[in-house]
Amino acid sequence: MTQLHIPARSSGEGRYDTVIDPGRREGWHHTGLRVLALGPGESEAYAADGVEVMVVPLSGGCQVTVEGTTHTLRGREHVFASATDVLYAPVGSHLEISSEHGGRFAVTAAVVEADAAGGHPVALIRAEDIPVEIRGGGNMTRKVRNFGAAGVFDACDSLIAVEVITPGGNWSSYPAHKHDTASESESALEEIYYYEIQPAPGGSAGFGYHQSTASDERPIDVLTEVRAGDTVLVPHGWHGPCAAAPGHDMYYLNVMAGPEAERAWKITDHPDQTWVRGTWADAGIDPRLEGEPR
Repeated sequence: MTQLHIPARSSGEGRYDTVIDPGRREGWHHTGLRVLALGPGESEAYAADGVEVMVVPLSGGCQVTVEGTTHTLRGREHVFASATDVLYAPVGSHLEISSEHGGRFAVTAAVVEADAAGGHPVALIRAEDIPVEIRGGGNMTRKVRNFGAAGVFDACDSLIAVEVITPGGNWSSYPAHKHDTASESESALEEIYYYEIQPAPGGSAGFGYHQSTASDERPIDVLTEVRAGDTVLVPHGWHGPCAAAPGHDMYYLNVMAGPEAERAWKITDHPDQTWVRGTWADAGIDPRLEGEPR
């Protein structure tokens, strides 16, 4: 695979700022992401051919019509403000996404094999029903919105999706971990990281860092600066840490799927880093995330 760090808008098509479709990149098979930018009153059709999807408002609200029924997603001002309503649509659905006031909307996708399709219904997941997890401790504290996590939302076939908020100066996806081997203790999953970075008070752009390294003979070596709208693909290997520059909170949307029949998120920690989990309890929760909104 050639390009793993995809800068903002470098893969766009039409109203989509970002287009990552399974099967269109060498070595990329199971997951997809499209980031749709709509102006006031605009709409866009999407056919979920061979994939199941979740529509995740990044900024603004929208209406999603699926097979003649319209669902209203209340959305949010931006990804750092709160959780958001999310809509799941099964494989083969035809969607029309529209927005009265405009906004940006992520369409996450996972390939579903024909013999594995479960005939799941469309589901509207309300923001107030999304479990929020505070993970880590000290400057490794982050907040995870588990709207599409395995074990939380299971009325689907392959797709796993969550959001992570990392306060400025903190580290997340740490310890580095992997999920590229099918076993009793690990899942084989591709993963997409889609980033938003909170700007400075004066409006200047923020940044952070992402790292991926090889776990076996398959080469991967990514240490890259990420900015708002960037995407990093993780086909295999150790991934993490992700570091948020001081003063700039980091958001990433994770999209995962793989070839296994079991839909699960089972990981292996990097052996040199797993010890940090034992420091979290004494470090306590970063006070910036105590009592935070969803």
